[in-house]
Amino acid sequence: MAYLRQLYSLKTAPGLVRFSHAQNLKADVQRRQIDKILIANRGEIACRVMRTAKKLGIRTVAVYSDADKHAMHVEMADEAYHIGPAPSTQSYLNANKILQVAKTSGSQAVHPGYGFLSENVEFCEQCTKENVIFIGPPTSAIRDMGIKSTSKAIMSEAGVPIVKGYHGEEQSIERLQAEAQAIGFPLMIKAVRGGGGKGMRIAMTEADFLPQLESAKRESLKAFGDDNMLLEQYITDPRHVEVQVFGDMHGNAVHLFERDCSVQRRHQKIIEEAPAPGLSEATRQELGAAAVRAAKAVGYVGAGTVEFILHRHTHAFHFMEMNTRLQVEHPITEMITGTDLVEWQLRVASGEPLPLSQDEIIRRGHAFECRVYAEEPGAGFLPRAGTLHRLTQPQPDSTVRIETGVRQGDEVSVHYDPMIAKLVVWGRDRGEALAKTRAKLTEYQVAGLETNVNFLLRLSSAPAFGAGDVHTSFIPQHEAALFPQHEPARAGRAALHAALGHVLKTQAEQAVNESWKGISVPPSAWRPNYQLKKTVPLKFGDKDMKVTIEYLQEDKFRIQVNDGSWHEVEASLRWTDAGLRLTTTIEGKRETVGVLTHEEQVHLYDENGQTVLELAKPKYLGAVGNQAAVNKDSAASPTPGILERVLVKPGDKVTAGQPLFVVIAMKMEYVVRSPRDGVVAGVSGARQGDAVGKGAEVVTLVPETESS
Repeated sequence: MAYLRQLYSLKTAPGLVRFSHAQNLKADVQRRQIDKILIANRGEIACRVMRTAKKLGIRTVAVYSDADKHAMHVEMADEAYHIGPAPSTQSYLNANKILQVAKTSGSQAVHPGYGFLSENVEFCEQCTKENVIFIGPPTSAIRDMGIKSTSKAIMSEAGVPIVKGYHGEEQSIERLQAEAQAIGFPLMIKAVRGGGGKGMRIAMTEADFLPQLESAKRESLKAFGDDNMLLEQYITDPRHVEVQVFGDMHGNAVHLFERDCSVQRRHQKIIEEAPAPGLSEATRQELGAAAVRAAKAVGYVGAGTVEFILHRHTHAFHFMEMNTRLQVEHPITEMITGTDLVEWQLRVASGEPLPLSQDEIIRRGHAFECRVYAEEPGAGFLPRAGTLHRLTQPQPDSTVRIETGVRQGDEVSVHYDPMIAKLVVWGRDRGEALAKTRAKLTEYQVAGLETNVNFLLRLSSAPAFGAGDVHTSFIPQHEAALFPQHEPARAGRAALHAALGHVLKTQAEQAVNESWKGISVPPSAWRPNYQLKKTVPLKFGDKDMKVTIEYLQEDKFRIQVNDGSWHEVEASLRWTDAGLRLTTTIEGKRETVGVLTHEEQVHLYDENGQTVLELAKPKYLGAVGNQAAVNKDSAASPTPGILERVLVKPGDKVTAGQPLFVVIAMKMEYVVRSPRDGVVAGVSGARQGDAVGKGAEVVTLVPETESS
């Protein structure tokens, strides 16, 4: 139990485990006091850094954009400064403004978090010139590892295996085409300065190469200000395994074991675990040793991650890249080692040696991290923006961490990453950790935005995932199980619960004129003398449903779904700390589900996650709403975002599949293509840089015969 208490180190008393006697100490390292830091980031990472800083008695300074004026990280900080408009290029990427705030606030150091300026060489150099400590590696390491072609050469020299590819400076289209042909297909196209899946495309055939190259270049230029590319052999269905490394200014470097990040969507991680499942101890040791060689080859200082491509069956591995920063998934490493890596960062940045030697770093148990996103998995994981009208999350304890930067009522902005939270769970072994992860996912209740919680539940429940058979093509390979069709029996039971919960709540609100939170809804709330029978029309996905409810007596009802059989149901509704809970007994089977009504929706929460049913509108209202139905001869934005480019103009002839416009949403590029052959009849008044909503028509089309 002592170890479990230590695992959740962010909630323990100040101080890590005792410090070891570091070897190879350099006498000329100057110690610098850090008692105030500026966090040059936002959201969950800013909150995460602040918790450790406060634990150590270090004051914190936040920066915020227009969109984040009331954000969680702003309220957590001791001081906060406005730095610009919502777009990150005008705020969180404004290095000059951030350094100005650092000097104005008297901060001795800047913690860049991850993303934004965390791997920006110029910003690191500016910090050094202004005598502000950059909590990260030296400029030389960021530069060498940030340019993937350079990093490959350094790793090869250091004896770290690399993937066959082209990493040269010659970037003409002709040269890239020639190198692609020499490497062969399928082929990975990657931004030289890339990360987080940005500027990354796969060309399965030679015909795919140029379109994918152009798309990767556009996205890379937008994200990193650089469109140089490297080309690599694409290893089919590999595993993505990374090793946490740490170095200090005294020449010491260690690893804190590996993490498996293989299961991804859009080349971005969605669930991670530590340690990686199914590896031999010899392979683990080889991975760790190779990562330490990589860190020492560039004189690394601070937290870094060496990423490897691992062959799925042989477990042979190749260096992919090094992230010269703390990673999103660092909490699972902390959970299995009982460490606080942000505390390590602060101590190392002030000139202290590493807290532990390699022999003193002990691995215990297993941990998972699930990234809870505002996105729609069934629509290609398109991000969603809007208000979190309801957000209920699991309660943290010694084995559960919730890393978040939002609360109920906050906005998920179109300008930033759509992450709501990270659920981090530890267990004594993989089976225990996975079972606990699934249980904690069912405790999420979100309304106002679609999330990937149900998808994470299905993913973590998949037999192949439970067996540890993970790889980067896991999601498409198991598509049928991960994106199931609604079963009629489940639809019927969901409709029954939704209708009964909605009617009981509505009748109770009418019967009780004051807050009824905390009381059991009495049978009188049904008002049997007012209405003995009620029909509730619902929609479950695209399926119209009708639930008829008859009051019998006390808490007993007769219920019919559509035109099926009648069922006698016992039901009660109660408010709990987790919200409304509906308990039903049907044919001897007792079930309890969470119920939330939001606008014209009923949300149900049970062991399968969240189910949402629409309260159907009366026919006359539906007819009015359908007058503005989406024109089939149009192209609309698939997600809320920023209109990046319109590629056509009125009068242009287009063919099916031709790109019409580009939308940027939450740092990702979406190319919207023509649904048919035709002629552009009109383009909306939205201009480049304007915000567009989900479903907003941007281009309208007519058949070519109608345009003449």
